[in-house]
Amino acid sequence: MAAPLRIDFVSDIACPWCVIGLRGLLQALARMPEVEADIHFQPFELNPNMAPEGENTREHVMAKYGSTPERSEAARQVLRESGAKLGFTFNYSPDSRIWNTFDCHRLLHWAGLEGRQLELKEALFKANFTDQAALNDPNVLADAAVGVGLDRTRALAIVGSDEFAQEVRAEEQLWIRRGIQAVPSVVFNEKWMVRGGQPPEVFEQAIRNVLAEEAKRATA
Repeated sequence: MAAPLRIDFVSDIACPWCVIGLRGLLQALARMPEVEADIHFQPFELNPNMAPEGENTREHVMAKYGSTPERSEAARQVLRESGAKLGFTFNYSPDSRIWNTFDCHRLLHWAGLEGRQLELKEALFKANFTDQAALNDPNVLADAAVGVGLDRTRALAIVGSDEFAQEVRAEEQLWIRRGIQAVPSVVFNEKWMVRGGQPPEVFEQAIRNVLAEEAKRATA
């Protein structure tokens, strides 16, 4: 019988290392058929006060982190290489933008109710980092939803309203109260956490440690 494992993946669509972390986690789980994973994507906004039109990525990173153009380009190259190893393409250009992601989180909340949360999460990552699509465009978000089997009319209605805003805000505050200050943060069975965009090997070992500890507690 497969061992059940609850996974809370706290992350933001604007976070490139969350892509790396998710890919690493999924590849680790693919190596472990004995694990029955139940993944829940929890909202976190790196830039909750970001304007709807977003900001130029390079300018935003330089202003927020004091990074030089050379350091920013080096970081993007690391992301490109790390993504390629995990089957994900990061595209960057001088016009790349960082967007307000609250509508994405509201759609992901809905997708969770529809059983399509993982699929939509990956579609939004692709729209943002691979396709360089404008996440402030309701049609871009609706296209992502349709691509994973969700209803376009419903998606547009959610984006055009404040539906699920209260639920997402409450979830964000819950995880902040639990001590989450950076993403990705991956919580196993609500007890153990792995931080950062870790490779599959790190997640696999963490999961094995969690299951061993759970088994020990069950027989104590």
